[in-house]
Amino acid sequence: MAGCSTTNRESNAASTSTTSSTSTNDSETTATTTTESTLTPPESIDDWLANANGYRGDALRYGPGSQPLIEVGHPVEDGLSFDPPVIEVAPMTNVTWDWTGHGGLHNIVALDGTFDSGRPNAQSGTSYHYIFEEPGTYPFVSEPHRDEGMRGAVFVKEPPSTGNQTVDRWVVDSSNFDGTVVDRTDVDTATVSVGTQGNRGHFAFDPPVLKITTGTTVEWNWTGVGGGHNVVFLNSDIHSGQVTPESGVHFRHTFEQSGTYRYACQPHRSLDQKGAIIVE
Repeated sequence: MAGCSTTNRESNAASTSTTSSTSTNDSETTATTTTESTLTPPESIDDWLANANGYRGDALRYGPGSQPLIEVGHPVEDGLSFDPPVIEVAPMTNVTWDWTGHGGLHNIVALDGTFDSGRPNAQSGTSYHYIFEEPGTYPFVSEPHRDEGMRGAVFVKEPPSTGNQTVDRWVVDSSNFDGTVVDRTDVDTATVSVGTQGNRGHFAFDPPVLKITTGTTVEWNWTGVGGGHNVVFLNSDIHSGQVTPESGVHFRHTFEQSGTYRYACQPHRSLDQKGAIIVE
């Protein structure tokens, strides 16, 4: 399915898979036939993304039903970057690129020719969208600046799942969550690291999902990176107290009742630094 680019921040899905659209001088969109791209998909996506401006090593994940927005011409690297440059989405996700007006002329072109926003545009407010129907890896560039590191990628995958819908809905957007439930039902004390790599920085808990038995104590061990963190449980008075950046174990809690407990780092909740404890 093709997308559309406009100059009024509104997007309308194209009707076929063989067309794209370009902005005209009078702010209308005109459908044109997509031509075969002269760009070549990389042999190693990791090596290729290593030279992407603004890329920190992990994708920003969006769960089912999300509507991701990527800024075109993020005001770093002289405006020659996407923000976020790399995302992970579920099939049938509608991704929108929004021009900021920074960095000059830009367009969005998939290396395999899957999508193409048309001729480069510098106008703030221009937008382009594409619905990703099939799983796969979709690297893209802004053609005028492709050799200057203005590149990104969309990873389309089925979202990870534990089989527990309460848990999945809570942690699905956390980039280090892969559907695994770490089983610590055989210990008296289990440990969760605070401030591990994830969510475009050190904004994750590890493991994000832990299973224990009643009477088990969980201790949260701060890594000392990622700034100040805390642990605050949802719909509960269980919390670690003040935010602290210092490394070490700063919080312990013994779980006496079975159930599913969800928590987050309050300063980084919007970055999806979240976790869950399943108590059996």
